[in-house]
Amino acid sequence: MTSSTSSASDAVTVLVHGSEVARLARERFPALRVLSAKDTASLESQVADADVIVGSGIDFPPQVLDKARRLRWFQSTSAGIDAILPTCNRIRDLMVTNARGVHGDSIADFVMTGIGMMHWDFPRFMQEQSRKEWHTRPVPPISQKTLGVVGLGSIGAAIARRGKGAGMTVLGTKRDVSTPVEGVDRLLPPDGLAELLQLSDFVVLAVPLVPETTKLIGREQLRLMRRSSFLVNIARGSVVAESELVKELQAGTIAGALLDVFEQEPLPADSPLWTMPNVLVAPHVSGYPSDYSARLFEIFAANLQRFIEKKPLQNVIDLTRGY
Repeated sequence: MTSSTSSASDAVTVLVHGSEVARLARERFPALRVLSAKDTASLESQVADADVIVGSGIDFPPQVLDKARRLRWFQSTSAGIDAILPTCNRIRDLMVTNARGVHGDSIADFVMTGIGMMHWDFPRFMQEQSRKEWHTRPVPPISQKTLGVVGLGSIGAAIARRGKGAGMTVLGTKRDVSTPVEGVDRLLPPDGLAELLQLSDFVVLAVPLVPETTKLIGREQLRLMRRSSFLVNIARGSVVAESELVKELQAGTIAGALLDVFEQEPLPADSPLWTMPNVLVAPHVSGYPSDYSARLFEIFAANLQRFIEKKPLQNVIDLTRGY
């Protein structure tokens, strides 16, 4: 860094929830003042000094962020910012950036693995194996199936590319349909959701949680889907009306579901989703590769250099839209 950049960084205080990103920041930016906190008490004691915060809405609840008097930039450690949006909207001139680019490959891996498991009915194979039963059955090629991706941001686009790579016909919804998306055979606007549901064998939810997407999928939408189709949710639990999904799965309205997110997390022990034979439950892990901290830091470090040099940041969130 030049001396002017170094002096600029001297004036910046970064508060990080956790130790790994803080350690990497100190190594990359030795002139920077980096504070690290592990619990709410230490966050509250240091947040007033922070110009920059790195964390999530869970890390920085409203009562903590309300004390951030110097805060100019919030770097979210996740792609979604729904948990911090209400508080961030109360802080004037605040820039918010997300971790777009960290999750795409990992979530696409998870989705395609899950699609393969549901398509081949691996839960049934495993049950038959436990009983030492041998039952052969024909299964059509997955390339004959249609994948519908609801929301084609960086994560949805990565899923679409993987589906196309598997030979699937890919449909997708996006607010702006003027620009083609790689791997998507047919691009639909948000009001084309009903058509996508009717045509897809696998429906993947990859939208941000905003007012327009809260309970986007409920009884009415599920009944538009084919009885042989599957729902995959890697967005947010509240994108789906969970009680209605349970009832429709029990009724056989759709063939099954792969769920990585839920209205309440951890998923309560008394939820019927745990034991339903046509449901695969995962503990919100699809977007967390083993090198998550390193990936996140590279996004943050590039933006931190821009921040110090007073250049425009990348991955900036439009707080009026919520993504």
